[in-house]
Amino acid sequence: MGKLAVQKYFSFMILILTAIMMVFTFVGLYGGEVNPAGNTARALMVFALPLLIIGNVVLLIYWLIMRRWHWMLMPLITLLCCIPYIGTLYQFGSLDENAEKQDGLKIASYNVALFGRETSGFMAQDILSEMKKQKVDVLCMQEYSDHSGDKVNSESYKEYFKYMVMGQNDMVIYSRYPIARSKNIPFEMTNNSAMWAEIKYKGQMIRVYNAHLETTGINTTLRRAAKVEAATGVEIENNAVLNAIYGNYTIGMMARAGQANVLAMDMRESEAPIIVCGDFNDVPYSYVYNTMKGNLVDGFKECGSGFMYTYRGGKKMVRIDYIFHDERFKGLSFYKKELTLSDHFPVFLKLDVK
Repeated sequence: MGKLAVQKYFSFMILILTAIMMVFTFVGLYGGEVNPAGNTARALMVFALPLLIIGNVVLLIYWLIMRRWHWMLMPLITLLCCIPYIGTLYQFGSLDENAEKQDGLKIASYNVALFGRETSGFMAQDILSEMKKQKVDVLCMQEYSDHSGDKVNSESYKEYFKYMVMGQNDMVIYSRYPIARSKNIPFEMTNNSAMWAEIKYKGQMIRVYNAHLETTGINTTLRRAAKVEAATGVEIENNAVLNAIYGNYTIGMMARAGQANVLAMDMRESEAPIIVCGDFNDVPYSYVYNTMKGNLVDGFKECGSGFMYTYRGGKKMVRIDYIFHDERFKGLSFYKKELTLSDHFPVFLKLDVK
C-alpha cells in the first residue's frame, strides 16, 4: 500500500512538472512578440526554449512508458507547437546540389571581428579568397576594418568586388554590381550601427541591409571581473558577477529591440525589394528576430539543411547571424562555412530574383 502511494505521489509531481513545462514553453514561444522593455522575464524565456523542448521530450517519453496516454498529450501538443521554432535551428534534408549551377544572386554576411586585429593583411585576403571560391556577388561585413597594418583591404577587394560603400564605424557592403545609392543608420549611445545599399542587378533595384545590433555584454562583464580579481586579489562573489551579467544582458536586449524597431521602420519605406543581412546578437524567435524578419523569408528555414549555428566564440553554439529576403524572391541554398578566421561563421544565401 505504501509503495502504491509513493508511485501515485511521484506521478502527481511529474504531472505538475508537465503542466509547468507546458506553460513555460508557450511563454517562450510567444515571448518574442513583446518588447523586452517592461517584459524582461517573458522575453528571456525565448532563450530557454531549447532546454524546455528537451524537457518536454523527456516527459513525453515518461508518459509513454507509464502508458498514461491522456497525460502524454500535454508534452506532445507542446512539441508539435514548437515545430516552427525548431525549424529555425534545424532543417531536415540536404542542400540542392544544382543550386550553384542556377542563375541567381549570391549573398554573404560575415562578422569578421576586425580581422583579428592582425597587421599582415593575410586574414583579410583569406576571407576574400573564400568569397571568390563561393562566387559571392554581395558581401556584408560587420566589425570590418579597412586597414590591416599599412595595407588597405578595399584596394585588394575591388579587383573582385568592383563596388563598395562604407557604413559608420565598422560596416561595409561590397558588390559586384553597381551601387546606386546608400544610407548609414547610426544607433544612439552605441558604436553599433546599420546601413543599406541599393544595388542594380540585371535591370532591377534591390536594397540590401547590413546590420550589427547591440552586443550581449556578457563577455565584457566576465573580462572586467577577471581583471578586477587579478588587480586586487579580491575574489568577486558569484552572485555579484551574475547580477552584473543579468543587468548587462537585459540592457543590451532592450537596446537591440529599439534598434530593430528603427530598422523595421526604415524597411517599410523601401520601394525596392529588400534583403536583410547581419549580426543581430539575438536568437531565433526573439523580439529582435521577429521585428527584423517581419514579412520577410528566413533564408535558412526556406532552403537550409542540418543544424544551424553561426557563433563559435566560447563554444556557444547559437545562431545570431541571418539573411532574410523579400517574399518575391526564391531561396535556392543557404549554408555556412566553418572558417576559423573569426568568432563567427559566414552565412551564404543563393537567391533566384527573377
